[in-house]
Amino acid sequence: MEKKNSFTFFDINVFGKGMKTANTQDEKLPTDGMNKTSFTNVIKIQRERGERDYIGFATLPEQVHRKSVKRGFDFTLMVVGESGLGKSTLINSLFLGDLYKNRKIPDVQDRIEKTTTVEKKTMEIEERGVKLRLTIVDTPGFGDAINCEDSWRVCSSYIDEQFRQYFTDESGLNRRHMQDNRVHCCLYFVPPWTHSLRQVDLEMMKRLHRKVNIVVVIAKADTLTAAEVKRLKTRILNDLEENQIQVYQFPECDSDEDEEFKQQDRELKAAAPFAVVASDVVLEVGGKRVRGRQYPWGIVDVENPRHSDFTKLRTMLISTHMQDLKDVTQDVHYENFRAQCISQISQHAMRERGKLKRDSMGNNNEVVFTDTDRLLLQKDEEIRRMQDMLTQMQEKLKASDKKHDSIIDV
Repeated sequence: MEKKNSFTFFDINVFGKGMKTANTQDEKLPTDGMNKTSFTNVIKIQRERGERDYIGFATLPEQVHRKSVKRGFDFTLMVVGESGLGKSTLINSLFLGDLYKNRKIPDVQDRIEKTTTVEKKTMEIEERGVKLRLTIVDTPGFGDAINCEDSWRVCSSYIDEQFRQYFTDESGLNRRHMQDNRVHCCLYFVPPWTHSLRQVDLEMMKRLHRKVNIVVVIAKADTLTAAEVKRLKTRILNDLEENQIQVYQFPECDSDEDEEFKQQDRELKAAAPFAVVASDVVLEVGGKRVRGRQYPWGIVDVENPRHSDFTKLRTMLISTHMQDLKDVTQDVHYENFRAQCISQISQHAMRERGKLKRDSMGNNNEVVFTDTDRLLLQKDEEIRRMQDMLTQMQEKLKASDKKHDSIIDV
């Protein structure tokens, strides 16, 4: 806080007791705690220093910041893809940790009988005093079986279960220590040796795109040439549009943002889906230590934008759009789930009331509606209107996404 602001704030709080407002007009002088001469002297000092009246609510962002930093932040990331695509390596490279140091490699027999499972790993990260509770939800076994028809069920059930748990906690009495375990983002890995999205990929995304923010990642991009990467990105975008799959859409920049941020946003949008290369190995290249992979023909620098979209993915996921991913999860995906739950509860209550009325009807077969019944009917009507509004919003989002997809430059 600047020095002049603290002085004027002191003036108002100490000398302005009983004051209607801190204007300089004589007719709005304080009524008690201070005489007219003292107040006039304070106003004169403020005029000479060129100060405006100061209330103090400009510190609200600082108050929110301190409270948020003290409480910490939660972020849950789901990674989906078949074995061998470098999912664990990418996660370790993104968050500079080793979440899979105790992993055991399954033998051949285990791989034959392997089914899709869910594994959670949590780590606490602190950077410049800001604490982040990161949860990684891995799905080992996805796409490894001969019959992958039901591979999506485990992932979808897990996302629904987290929504259901959050809805239960939100509806309870003690909501002060609620823990947000909802999945905020799903990194879906596409193998580089395919020419487009496979049927298992399309089926999985169709089941999840209404429940979670999907970010498509082309794994092991160092096995492709620049022309092949560009061609594969175009085909993936076409497949998503043809199958009406809604992946995460970057929000539009505000008009007051600087040109550098707008340029960065354009580059991130143009890079999707992200073709990445990950590595846990630190190499020395030209006197600099970089993360990369060494081949007989040269070294792939993971953070070099000409070699990989790893830096763009990390910037989008952590630096620029992490909060937006959480907001979309709260305002869109969770609200859809919540509306469905409320609708089911309301329908069940209506059936129960109807059953009780039928059982308690007299010989004249007349049903008496109480004030409670009318109120519940009104609530049911409000829920139906909310569902209609959500449906209209989703249709508008689809329409806008089609317009954006048609002008994306890859």
